[in-house]
Amino acid sequence: MTAVPEADASAPPATAVEASARRPWTLQRRLIVTVVGITSFIMVLVGVATSAILGGVLEDGLNNQVRSALERTSLMIQRQVAAGLTAEQILAEQPQQPGFLLAVESPVAPASAAVVEADSSVTALTDDQVQQLADGIGESPLVVAIDDVGTFRVRGDATPLGIVIVGIARDQVATDIGRMLIAISLLTAGGLILLALATAWTIRAGLAPLRAVADTAERVSKLPLDRGEVSITERVPAEQADPRTEMGRVGEALNTLLDHVGESLSARQRNEERMRTFVADASHELRTPLASIRGYSELSLRALTQDPGAATIETTEASLERIQAQSLRMTRLVEDLLLLARLDEGQELVYGNVDLTRVAVEAVGDARPAGPDHTWVLDLGDEPVQIAGDTGRLHQVVANLLANARTHTPAGTTVTVHVAREGDAAVLRVHDDGPGIEPALRDELFERFSRGDRSRARQTGGTGLGLSIARAIVEAHHGTISVRSEPGDTTFEVRLPAKSDEGSAQ
Repeated sequence: MTAVPEADASAPPATAVEASARRPWTLQRRLIVTVVGITSFIMVLVGVATSAILGGVLEDGLNNQVRSALERTSLMIQRQVAAGLTAEQILAEQPQQPGFLLAVESPVAPASAAVVEADSSVTALTDDQVQQLADGIGESPLVVAIDDVGTFRVRGDATPLGIVIVGIARDQVATDIGRMLIAISLLTAGGLILLALATAWTIRAGLAPLRAVADTAERVSKLPLDRGEVSITERVPAEQADPRTEMGRVGEALNTLLDHVGESLSARQRNEERMRTFVADASHELRTPLASIRGYSELSLRALTQDPGAATIETTEASLERIQAQSLRMTRLVEDLLLLARLDEGQELVYGNVDLTRVAVEAVGDARPAGPDHTWVLDLGDEPVQIAGDTGRLHQVVANLLANARTHTPAGTTVTVHVAREGDAAVLRVHDDGPGIEPALRDELFERFSRGDRSRARQTGGTGLGLSIARAIVEAHHGTISVRSEPGDTTFEVRLPAKSDEGSAQ
């Protein structure tokens, strides 16, 4: 068997390491790091450039000091060199500033050098240091480094009387540059800390609306939106949805989106409830005729099996008549439902030129024989009212309104049909002086399977689809239908786009 090596228990899981390695930075962190990083780079460049420029200025000043000192003391020192004095003796007679270097050589005296210390004392250089000074001048005539003494800016002058070299220590220049670098570093560090804090605060405050949007979206995403009644109350706070800022516009847009989604969900819930009610009402309407058909069918079969005489034939004929009546009732119901479905889909309309006045006259003519106990009145203008629409369906609208007035008002009621053109609209009104409609039923009067039996004097066996069909047909013609009612004054009003004088629909 092949041995399987044991995993290192101390090592973190690979998935955790990979997840931590892949974890992206937040926008806030990226912005802070980017701003502070770029600013740090710029400030370091400025510090380096400032130090280089200041160092050059200080070096130039030191070089000018050396040249001035050489020009000022060269003639006197050369005479002293010709007299055989050493550098230490010359500096003892002519005191100089601390850090002043003097090296001399003459035909009558060997080379010597001395330097003025910080306490103004004069120290002679050793032969090795003098040789190092001579070698340094050969390599670099301006800057010379001497062990245990320091670095000097030097300048020399050679004459027949001897060689004179004057130098000034560069320690002060280095000190000044170092102080400046320290000051720049401290100021840069402090500025970067303040910049990081200010940037973090500014970015955090600026991204607060975005975080509010993300939190709101996250809370909304956890809501069960797929079923039942849903109410989305989550919104981005008003102070984080200021449309005057870019982030605020995002919050405002999300709030508007949530409003639309909430309205859509409410509409969906209303549609679901309406559909459930519709299915229940349709089932109820179909159950009665189906039960009647089943009952009469069983009665006919029982009569045929028990007594095939004349009485049975009469019973069977009566049962078949009732079966036929209930079948016709179901047929009308199914046809009405199919019509509503097709109107919802934008079908079932055949457009043409329609004389609304003629449609009203024909509908009233059909209603008089069906309601001889009502008074029917036509109120028409001198000119016909022309519209573009489906003549058959518009006739059905007027017929349904008249049937509604006939069915739900007592005998002797006056029903008036008024047709006129008002501006760009063709208006048809059906008015009756019956008992009116209950206020509680007005809002749902045009819903499917809605009945007004409770508010009218007579009962009806209708399906409650007449007014809903009328509304569907009117809305398919881009019109509106409304009702206003009080005892003794009920008016259904239909408004449709009228045709212009050139014959096109408005």
